[in-house]
Amino acid sequence: VTIAAVANDPNLMSLAITLGNDPGLITSPYNGTALIAAAHLGHAEIVRRLIAAGAPLDHVNNLGWTALIEAVILGDGGPDHQEVVRLLLEAGADRELADHDGVTPLAHARARGFAEIARLLER
Repeated sequence: VTIAAVANDPNLMSLAITLGNDPGLITSPYNGTALIAAAHLGHAEIVRRLIAAGAPLDHVNNLGWTALIEAVILGDGGPDHQEVVRLLLEAGADRELADHDGVTPLAHARARGFAEIARLLER
């Protein structure tokens, strides 16, 4: 599923899930999941499909980052990452879950000047 996530291939993602691949499988040396990869790349449709398949929203990788944190820290703050943040929040991702340094997604968004993402996180 991570290959489909990184490739931004929604059809391959759906096929992989239909064939029984675990949407929460840990597949990176950072102890990350496909949802974390898709979120940091801004692949909103992949994020949508992984959420629908039951991917864990608040999995923390060994950097101390969740999909929500990666969408902010590694994103560009633009429309794709805004949509990813919106999808994660609507699905119930924990907006208060901070990284290993105690910094929340909202604090990261404000520090980067991502006003729209900060607005989404303030709700």
